[in-house]
Amino acid sequence: MTESTQSGIPQPQRNGKGGIDTGPRNIDLDLQNPDMLTPPETDRGTIPNMKFSFAMAHTRIEEGGWTREITQRELPIATTLAGVDMKLNPGAYRELHWHKEAEWGYVLEGGCRIGAVDQEGRNFLEDVEKGDLWFFPKGVPHYIQALEEGVEFLLVFDDGGFSENSTFMVSDFFAHTPKSVLAKNFGWTPEQMVSMPEKEKYIFQGQVPPPLDSDWIVSPTGDVPRTFKHRMLAQQPERFSGGSVRIVDSTNFKAATTIAAALVEVEPGGLRELHWHPTDDEWQYYISGFGRMGVFASSGMARTFDFRAGDVGYVPFAYGHYVENLGSEPLVFLEMFRNPRFEDISATQWMANLPPQVSADTLNMPRSMIEALPKDKRPVVA
Repeated sequence: MTESTQSGIPQPQRNGKGGIDTGPRNIDLDLQNPDMLTPPETDRGTIPNMKFSFAMAHTRIEEGGWTREITQRELPIATTLAGVDMKLNPGAYRELHWHKEAEWGYVLEGGCRIGAVDQEGRNFLEDVEKGDLWFFPKGVPHYIQALEEGVEFLLVFDDGGFSENSTFMVSDFFAHTPKSVLAKNFGWTPEQMVSMPEKEKYIFQGQVPPPLDSDWIVSPTGDVPRTFKHRMLAQQPERFSGGSVRIVDSTNFKAATTIAAALVEVEPGGLRELHWHPTDDEWQYYISGFGRMGVFASSGMARTFDFRAGDVGYVPFAYGHYVENLGSEPLVFLEMFRNPRFEDISATQWMANLPPQVSADTLNMPRSMIEALPKDKRPVVA
């Protein structure tokens, strides 16, 4: 626990050790990161940074909104996934575009219309609202347009090196294609192309779209075979003593072939239990609340990070970790994985399903305490 002076300023002191920091310092950051200023006594060794906040990311401001990203450039350890926070004003577009990477989106506030056409010409058009998500496979062209209340959403891409600034956009594509080629391809005349943009539009202002039915186009090849939309927040959660979990992967959202996710809610004082993931790194986005994550990297190395809304966390494959709610309101966050299936290993369930004497001897604990552990998985405990 961080100790404070009479003025309430936190100091790097613990149990009579450490000292007063009298030099230049950012007190606001120290207040937000008490477990980095004064780490728990269990922290040891040098572990790479596993936290970056969208508040520290560069914001690209456009006519119809703004965007910012956290990629491997901002968080070097995050090699498998990258994230984008984007805001569109009412009626604004994220223009027609496509990516080398698959795109997973989650609506944080407001609502938007999303549309796509796949390689067979099969189309998709839906409205999504807070708590809904979408998934577009790599290479599939799509667009996003805000509804009347505007929209803010999180995008996650299945490559840590991804950047929103390297997107394939139709305005940019056509601006760098000879007009004679465009005329031949589409049957347009030079006069009809006079107003075409000379560079990418990216985010730009438009009119609020009409009702969904009036925007719908009937494709001769039909609709996409698997919907690109899933109502995550409307999904029935798994409830436990310390909170709840909603898991979305390819088992209940067939289109999501490369990214799995869990929406975790930890009640005040609760804990996302000690666990690790046997297949992939974990990319986290914190939606609300305040808490800390402890990470164990083997070889006696451990480090603790503090998180609040808008922060991104990252845990390498197989690293043991927990997330604890330190605040007075629920701690809500997303766990993301570059894998079609969500998988984790519970430390409690593991020990409970071994011969009890094995764990008792290993941990110097009474056998009765091991026998009392629950044999089923309880991801969030009180």
